[in-house]
Amino acid sequence: MSQRYPFPIPCGWFQVCRPDEVAVGTSRALFYFDRHLVAWRDEEGVLHVQDAFCPHLGAHLGHGGSVEGCELQCPFHGWRFDAEGTNVDIPYSTRTNKRARLRTFPVHEVNGKSMVWYHPDPDVAPRWDIPALDDLTSGEFFGPVYTDHTVQAHAQELGENAVDSAHFRYVHSVAEVPEITSYVTEGPVAEMKSIQKFPTPRGVVEGRIESTGYGPGYSVVRFAGIVDTLLVSSTTPIDGGSCQTRFDFYTRSLGDAETNSNVAKAFVAEVDRQFLEDMPIWEHKAHIARPALADTDGPFMAYRKWYHQFYDGVPGLDETPPVGHDGVFPPPYWPDKMDESPAKATASARHGGTA
Repeated sequence: MSQRYPFPIPCGWFQVCRPDEVAVGTSRALFYFDRHLVAWRDEEGVLHVQDAFCPHLGAHLGHGGSVEGCELQCPFHGWRFDAEGTNVDIPYSTRTNKRARLRTFPVHEVNGKSMVWYHPDPDVAPRWDIPALDDLTSGEFFGPVYTDHTVQAHAQELGENAVDSAHFRYVHSVAEVPEITSYVTEGPVAEMKSIQKFPTPRGVVEGRIESTGYGPGYSVVRFAGIVDTLLVSSTTPIDGGSCQTRFDFYTRSLGDAETNSNVAKAFVAEVDRQFLEDMPIWEHKAHIARPALADTDGPFMAYRKWYHQFYDGVPGLDETPPVGHDGVFPPPYWPDKMDESPAKATASARHGGTA
């Protein structure tokens, strides 16, 4: 667990790249889950993700490692490893080393995302699947349009935003905040439905938002009302105090390419604007283990209860802070961030806040 938060890196399926970011016969260095990783794609087109350091003398296999057929070769001494992480060749020896193994992570490439199953215990196999989306191959949607952001906050903090309707008025200057109509969880899946009214030149349009999360790292959000939009979202822990969010946007095709592109750009720009407005809040806020909630706040504690399962039995300080601890976990002191004021970056100054 990091000192900033009372919980560790969660387990689940997380995006580490896009399929086109690792070509056949290439390797790439990655850093997620507070560890160095190497991704490589063999000659059959299968992606593999493994711990990065060669167990021989520690060379980083993502920096100069080469793919030879269906094996990864170390740039330092030429040792080779297969898809299971087993040492299969030492070029200057007639024997291999059975102790020289790379931890190998389960990989699932689906819906335009290269997903990795992470659990601190390498013997724990994936516990759920990420379903394929038929919409992406139906020809009815334009896209994807990609955006990504790195945030200096734990992934749980970003996820709590989804159930926090009230902040839309103060952070995003939205006159009509979303109304959550249902929030239901079952195992690793969380489903939330909400409605939101949008002012348009033709009057107010009632929009619908349906979000389905499959564990802490992947969700599908459907927007309906003005333009049907599909957002395939992932949030991946970089370490215990930072994460990367990737958005893949698909909008229902409206006929011609120019219209599709313009509509998609406008929607992406609005979602990105709101995300950037949220960032200074996330990065400067403390985690409050026992928040003093209003009676009309969203289902924060239900969300936390659902999310806590992905810490896989690690005692949570959200429920029982240590004796003498006030349950407030502040961010670090960042001298280079001291001039960042959320009130300047968001709409709060226009709703009773101060700049």
